[in-house]
Amino acid sequence: MQVAAFIAGLLFCLGVALDAFQTIILPRRPTGRFRITRIFFIATWVPWVLMADRVTDKKLRGQIYSIYGPLSLLLLLLLWAILLIFGFGLFYFSLGSPFGDAMLIHTNSAWAQFDTDLYVSGTTLFTLGLGDVVPHSLLARAFIIFESGVGLGFVALVIGYLPVLYQAFSRREINVALLDARAGSPPNAAELLRRHAFEGSEEALIDLLEEWERWSAEILESHISYPLLCYYRSQHDTQSWLAALVSILDTCALLISVIEGAHSRQAQLTFVMSRHALIDIGEVFEVLERKDGKPRTDPDRLPSKDFYHLCEALGENQLRLCGDPAAAKRLHTIRALYEPAAHGLSDYLRLPLPVWVAPPKVNDQWSILTRMRTDAATALKSAGDRTPFFHDEDHG
Repeated sequence: MQVAAFIAGLLFCLGVALDAFQTIILPRRPTGRFRITRIFFIATWVPWVLMADRVTDKKLRGQIYSIYGPLSLLLLLLLWAILLIFGFGLFYFSLGSPFGDAMLIHTNSAWAQFDTDLYVSGTTLFTLGLGDVVPHSLLARAFIIFESGVGLGFVALVIGYLPVLYQAFSRREINVALLDARAGSPPNAAELLRRHAFEGSEEALIDLLEEWERWSAEILESHISYPLLCYYRSQHDTQSWLAALVSILDTCALLISVIEGAHSRQAQLTFVMSRHALIDIGEVFEVLERKDGKPRTDPDRLPSKDFYHLCEALGENQLRLCGDPAAAKRLHTIRALYEPAAHGLSDYLRLPLPVWVAPPKVNDQWSILTRMRTDAATALKSAGDRTPFFHDEDHG
């Protein structure tokens, strides 16, 4: 029994150490199907989704989804601590519970001794050092010293892990929030191109795509190393990192399929990086294939009626897409490169995907501001045309 306890304690401690190393320290995608973190998220996210899906209020349901990310982080840290306490407690139990405990004077049961072992393990891991239980062997003292070091390292990892996690989240959300003014809320490709239909828009669009190419690279690096960030949601229900990423991919797909020029070249670069991030994150959550191993069959994000509205929204570029079957075929082919992963992540994380063309809004801030700017420019031009010309005789 003591041998079995020692082996179980060793498995607990090594499992936590390896899992914490892969989750916090290792800057690469964690591997292994039986990792503690992976099992934890599978065991908690599925019931959480089932509970949230029963809520009929959309706003309340979104609030429940948003709680899971921060709460799961705290629960994961708590799970690691509990497993370490049990692991070292089993070590002490395998040594015959070599402690002097005043509460065990009138009992010699194995369960009471194990309670003492867990108590010593807990107070040692959190470095309380109460001193009410005294070890009676050198090996037990050595284990206590080692567990104290593990406890200090555990606290240090937690303190260092949280700022890194929230800094990555903050950097991600800045660009997601900025996209609200450039592509609407929720964002969509047609609105992004419509708002960049002005003189000098080609340079502005290139700058925007360059910025999102870098943002996609940051998402690839941070969300592969820390998949927990994928569960963190934006401040507003109409925004999400997945909707922003897919809307940029939609925009790049349109630019590659329809429009030629310098921004088409930048669109290719941004598309490759954005798709790379989307596919790799999809592989982390294993959403690219169904559970039976067959390819995914998802609804069409651009049915014929929406394609017609997209043609109308593209303005002068509509003939290049809607009047050219080859362009429409290119768009369909490009969409197939990333939409399966987008649908998979959307279904798993419960994050809605953006539409290609959003219905018109009654109180659209962008339309109001654009109309006011146009009216102001027209008024200034009219005032300039009515300004009389005065001839100054002194200055000729």
